[in-house]
Amino acid sequence: MKSLAITCLSTLMLMPSVGLTETLGEADIRRDIIGKTVYLSTPLGGELPLIFRSSGTVDGNGHAIGLGRYVKPSDTGQWWIDANRLCQKFQSWNKGKPMCFELERAGANTIKWTRDNGRTGVARIGN
Repeated sequence: MKSLAITCLSTLMLMPSVGLTETLGEADIRRDIIGKTVYLSTPLGGELPLIFRSSGTVDGNGHAIGLGRYVKPSDTGQWWIDANRLCQKFQSWNKGKPMCFELERAGANTIKWTRDNGRTGVARIGN
């Protein structure tokens, strides 16, 4: 019985904490996001890919989710990090206004984002 208790306690200590989130800081964002494609989950089930290039540019392509019916289907902009938030400004998306996101780790290749206007969502990190 004592060895069972020790085994259970050891297992619980090695498991990731459930319900705890890890907010990404600048170093995490640079390591986990920059140079990769981030696939934003959309309400209708598709994904919007955003490529965060190390040069400071971000490219988005909404052709696959039919974004062209509403706005310019693809756009290019700039990204930067401000106070541990990933910020971006596209040429025409969001009327060219900047937006910033707080990012939290939600899994090995998943992040939860909270935009400066309070909207939230999830995204998958690709290569």
